Amino acid sequence: MVEDCSEDAELLSEQLLESGLQARFHRVDSEPALRDALARERFDVVLSDLSLPGFSGMEALRILRERDAELPFIFVSGTIGEETAVDALHRGANDYVLKQNPARLPNAVARAVREARNARERELAEKELMRSQRLDCLAMLAAGLSHDLRNVLQPLLIVPDLLNSYSDDPNIHRLSSLIAESGRRGHEMAESMLAFVRGSHRASEDVAVAQLFQAVQLLLQGTLPRDIQLVCEPLEEDLVIRCNHIEFQQCLVNLALNGVQAMRERGGELRLSARRATHEGGDHLCIRISDRGCGMDANTRARLFTPFFTTKPDGTGLGLMSCKRFVDSLQGRIVVESEVGQGTTFELHLPLRAPGADGDAAGERFAVGNGQRILLVDGDGTRLSLLANALDSQGYEPQIAVDGAAALRLLAREGLPSVAIIDSDILMLSAVSLLLALRDAGFDGPVITLGDPADPLRHDALPSDAVAAVLQKPLQMSAVFRAVEVALRAREPA
Repeated sequence: MVEDCSEDAELLSEQLLESGLQARFHRVDSEPALRDALARERFDVVLSDLSLPGFSGMEALRILRERDAELPFIFVSGTIGEETAVDALHRGANDYVLKQNPARLPNAVARAVREARNARERELAEKELMRSQRLDCLAMLAAGLSHDLRNVLQPLLIVPDLLNSYSDDPNIHRLSSLIAESGRRGHEMAESMLAFVRGSHRASEDVAVAQLFQAVQLLLQGTLPRDIQLVCEPLEEDLVIRCNHIEFQQCLVNLALNGVQAMRERGGELRLSARRATHEGGDHLCIRISDRGCGMDANTRARLFTPFFTTKPDGTGLGLMSCKRFVDSLQGRIVVESEVGQGTTFELHLPLRAPGADGDAAGERFAVGNGQRILLVDGDGTRLSLLANALDSQGYEPQIAVDGAAALRLLAREGLPSVAIIDSDILMLSAVSLLLALRDAGFDGPVITLGDPADPLRHDALPSDAVAAVLQKPLQMSAVFRAVEVALRAREPA
């Protein structure tokens, strides 16, 4: 209430309470008091007299609209002419009520508050729609870029295995491992774009935190200004977490770069640390990324993980959201401590995992083929060509088809193969339909599918052992050679 007369304010308060409205009231009678009240508290409606000693309702309306364009403002005055009332509405007032006729006030207040809340809800709905549309656009861009990158990176995933099978030179093995690792990381980065918009989980592995910190240090070295120092505290060597390496690395780099950005003007120390912590349910990994930058106020902290919210002129507002999605996928949590002028600390609490026992296939030898015909059905031309060349170099005779219909025409012309390798996403004829057609044609050999091992092909008409192996994409050539070798050995007579 902007009102200089305490008696009038009390009468209006009683009128509103007696009507059934539940409300609390705060009265001011000057410009400084109004500004102070608006800065300290959130209000649902402002009731203002038109004339006050040394102040006016029109001035109060101007001050309010400078701060908030939506907060309802109602004039309650003993004298307000028609021209003044129209002028007030033009300036942003929601309504006016004469003190001589206060019975209309409760309805006017209820309507103004209701309309303001509806307007806020509509605005939130529109923002959510825009956010959804922008995420849809991101999904389309990510899908297109991911497809192109996977085609470019596919040779880096297949050729190193071929090099290892042809040479015992340890230097060749070391270089091929480096090429394969780079190709795999690049492929996972392309896939992570799709994972971001889909919210899906990427393949996990055992990640040594000490090695991850070393990688983050190397990535940040070229971006740190001279007045910012990166400090990585010593940590236990046996800290291992089961997650996706690329997503974890991107998460830490995002948080570190945010800290660097916050210290641009003053410089300081960016500190990374990790320790084992015991929580309910077992051991957890606690990672801290601390800076001595500008810090954040409560409003900024509340919106940190909102999509597209950013305080940077050239920011996207997606980095922290991506970090939170990664942490959530591991059933972890993020704790943020920040104070304006003092700096910010991000704490990541993640469940620890025991290291896996996966072996290293580098240098593994595979049986050489003896001209066995292998049917390859894959709509990805790059992968199809690389598979055919790799199997041909291993002594097999590949027969290639880009879809199910082409595969059936090839079988009618060339006869049945020894093994069939079929991509689960082929067109023209589904993988299941192609398998059924192969069985009708008399093929009872082993079938290897390319897809998700957690979601194999299923069909009532297919026997449970119809698929001998399911290979995860992106393909590792060693896995292909091993699967073909095992499938052919199973066909040999006892």
